[in-house]
Amino acid sequence: MEKIWLESYPSDIPPSIEDLSSNSILDLIQKASYKYSQNTAFTSLNSKLSFKDVEYYSEKFGAYLQYELSIEKGSRVAIMLPNLLTYPVTLIGCYKAAATVININPLYKGREIENALNDSGAETIIVLDKFIDELNLIINNTKIKNVIVCRISDLLSFPMSLLVKTISFFKRAKKITNNNYIPFSRTISKKYILKKVNLYHDDIALLQYTGGTTGKSKAALLTHKNILSNIQQLNIWVRPHVTKGKEIIITALPLYHIFSFTVNFLYFYSIGSNNILIANPRDLKSFVKELTKHRFTVITAVNTLFNLLLTSSKFRKINFSSLKFSVGGGMSVLSSTAKKWKKITGTEITQGYGLTETSPIVSINPINDKFNGSIGLPVPSTDILIIDDSGKPLGYEEPGELCVKGPQVMSKYWNKEDDTLSSFTKDGFFKTGDIAVINNNGFLRIVDRKKDMIISSGFNVYPNEIEDYVSQHPDVIECGVIGIDDSNRGESIHLFIVRSSDNLTEIDIIEFCKKGLTIYKVPKKVHFINEIPKNNVGKILRRKLREL
Repeated sequence: MEKIWLESYPSDIPPSIEDLSSNSILDLIQKASYKYSQNTAFTSLNSKLSFKDVEYYSEKFGAYLQYELSIEKGSRVAIMLPNLLTYPVTLIGCYKAAATVININPLYKGREIENALNDSGAETIIVLDKFIDELNLIINNTKIKNVIVCRISDLLSFPMSLLVKTISFFKRAKKITNNNYIPFSRTISKKYILKKVNLYHDDIALLQYTGGTTGKSKAALLTHKNILSNIQQLNIWVRPHVTKGKEIIITALPLYHIFSFTVNFLYFYSIGSNNILIANPRDLKSFVKELTKHRFTVITAVNTLFNLLLTSSKFRKINFSSLKFSVGGGMSVLSSTAKKWKKITGTEITQGYGLTETSPIVSINPINDKFNGSIGLPVPSTDILIIDDSGKPLGYEEPGELCVKGPQVMSKYWNKEDDTLSSFTKDGFFKTGDIAVINNNGFLRIVDRKKDMIISSGFNVYPNEIEDYVSQHPDVIECGVIGIDDSNRGESIHLFIVRSSDNLTEIDIIEFCKKGLTIYKVPKKVHFINEIPKNNVGKILRRKLREL
């Protein structure tokens, strides 16, 4: 397709990225650590780590991995942490040991953790003590040999660390009794000298899991080049609006999510920003209180999070004079949300679009342009194609599947050859599964989704996974799942069940789901019906479910 979108680019944005100046994510990080060594890199729970601190602790952690756990280049290490100071330190430490990182949602249930660990082949996992019970349920079914346990108090300043430990004591926080588990504090207390490692563009940086249509997750294989390219694409787009070493960014989206990982963490770290880590944005009172402490300049969020903040009277009283721009991703931002946000904060929500498989950014609107509901223009060095069901290219304003090619696009799924083959066109475009149109000015708009995937609160949810789990209930004969438009969540999950016993209730099913599914995968509504509509080969007709 002709790159008509280039004509709509702001005048200071080139059509393509330059050659990458860093050999790896580690190289990028270390350059920033040295350049901004005295600046604050991360702030969490009234505690701060400077870039120098991050370099110091991550080096100690990386050396421990090398000497005590025999981690070497290509070893796969899973990180299962929320937005705490231990996340960036352990992540960077893994790269210093030349490991491949697997991000795991800390809210995953045992079954979900087991799938990711077994598929990736990880032998080491870093986990918060709060979530250790779920790991314990399945660890004997995995190849995990090393468990590093972090606590909320780790790396906090003395007064905060003492306070957190005291609160934990009175809450009777459970002790980690397994002597084979390694406290994070031990890993940074050793005096090992880090062995120098070399990482290159084609080395695997990340196995990032996305939902699988078979009920199990699959991992996008993202190289250092993929992610570095996306960082440079973003930098080109936003650099006229940022000042290196001066930005304060609010990171409420989880760092294990590819959007926050690439944008909030890696990009803003590379330009010397202070990253305000919000561990639990659902705690609105504490979240807003934290916001009042900082003259933040950038915030990223999904529609649900923007909406949540807008409900707070204290949030509406914040001085937003320092706020330069706000970025929405992960799910569609509603025009009503954008309008309210503009009224309260004075900034437009700049909406972008991306996927796990694209590191994630594919397109974005010009910063602070009036909100128009589109997902913006393809970023530099990105080609797009709109095709019909037969693979035929379509023209402007013709809806079809959005396909993407660029240096940020993964080469394949980990250990999933069939999925890889079916996800790319013959000429190498990744098929997103989203139905889009492109207008004469090059702006893209998502109009539907080809795949069954549901986006709930910014997270990808695959109906097959929920159906696979719910069908294990002894009173469920069969079931089907769809997403229903929801002004708060983007889509809410509706579950349809044919039951064998009239005694089975909606509450029973909800509680059953909470035991085996991450909270955002738990159905919002359960419907009991006599028959699941299917086609002649037995495939669920989800459009028929929508009509019920």
